[in-house]
Amino acid sequence: MTDYSMGKLRGNCVLAQSGGPTTVINCSIAGAIQEAFRYQEIEGIYGAINGILGVLYEELIDIRAEDPKTINGLVSTPSSALGSCRRKLSEEDYDRILDVFRSHNIRYFFYNGGNDSMDTADKIAKLAKKSGYEMRVMGIPKTIDNDLAFTDHCPGFGSVARHNAIFLRDAAKDNESLYTSDTVKVVEVMGRDTGWIAAATALARESDEDGPHLIYVPERPTSKEKLLADVEREYKKRGRVVIAVSEGMVDEHGEPISASTSSVDVDGFGHKQYGGAGDTVCEFIKEGLKIKARSNKAGTSQRAAVDRASVVDQQEAYMVGQMAVRNAVQGQTGYMVTLVREDGPEYRCTTGLAPLADVANAVKYLPDEFINNEGNYVTPAFIDYAKPLVGGFLHPYIRFEKNYIEKKLPTFKG
Repeated sequence: MTDYSMGKLRGNCVLAQSGGPTTVINCSIAGAIQEAFRYQEIEGIYGAINGILGVLYEELIDIRAEDPKTINGLVSTPSSALGSCRRKLSEEDYDRILDVFRSHNIRYFFYNGGNDSMDTADKIAKLAKKSGYEMRVMGIPKTIDNDLAFTDHCPGFGSVARHNAIFLRDAAKDNESLYTSDTVKVVEVMGRDTGWIAAATALARESDEDGPHLIYVPERPTSKEKLLADVEREYKKRGRVVIAVSEGMVDEHGEPISASTSSVDVDGFGHKQYGGAGDTVCEFIKEGLKIKARSNKAGTSQRAAVDRASVVDQQEAYMVGQMAVRNAVQGQTGYMVTLVREDGPEYRCTTGLAPLADVANAVKYLPDEFINNEGNYVTPAFIDYAKPLVGGFLHPYIRFEKNYIEKKLPTFKG
């Protein structure tokens, strides 16, 4: 990777956001902007509206002209304040991007996104170098899916993990109180290719009575027969079952059990839209076991509910934005900022760097040690990994011990 650390590089910078938003993605942009204010090398600070499309269409806003209160308010505002996009760039697009950067003297480019965004940033960095245009490009990690490689975890994951753990905890309480009418409750969460989000719902469980009782992730194919056997076993234990499933849950052949067949439901990178896994699982249960089942779906609220944001996630998202700018000014280019968990009994996290090209071509799946042997739940190792990231829960829930008094009448036969 190019390193210009021997000399200072002066010019303007562009910040952009891409891909699915998160609860804390604006924290990263706030960190980058407020860090950029500190350096004389960075003159103009611009925001690209709707990701890389903002560069292509030259729709750039002057961040320095914004009210400082707006910048401060980013940390408590979910979703992408600059707007987002999913666009697979063509060769002509890259040439246009470089022309825009040249015309506005853009010497620093910060792209806040996931795998596809890191690939775009990597190609821009390489094109600038090949063209002899001195520019520093840094990736700022973001994804609720937690599937970026070379980083311990991703900004956005801690908050969606906290949201869905609370969501599952509440859904399980509802199931417990009404189990005679909703015997099985299936909660579908996001996670197209990996099961990090579904796995995090296990953080809701404080006792054997609590849900979820079963968790299904894309990393472990599950046949209909295996699913029904699992559900029947758990049902016999307590007369009710709460299940968490990833939207990308796959069958024994590795095929998604539910995916849209419409050409409309495909993004710019060819990724199919998933959704409906929870409904499919419910149908399996109702048909195969003849017991009642209901599906719940958190939907897009799970990546935008700022009232359930993890404080740890907010702080780390801000930090990676800061460090992207700091490293770029110091001379680095062609890297993504990573989160590095330090060894020790207490949770501590610092930052590192990973080459954009390496990140763009890798996916971090749930490792084997985080999934139980049955493939239907997580292990204590996963709980140890995820628990520090969610910033704690709300007040503890109670459950009556239910010390029944002696019956005095014949058993009711109704």
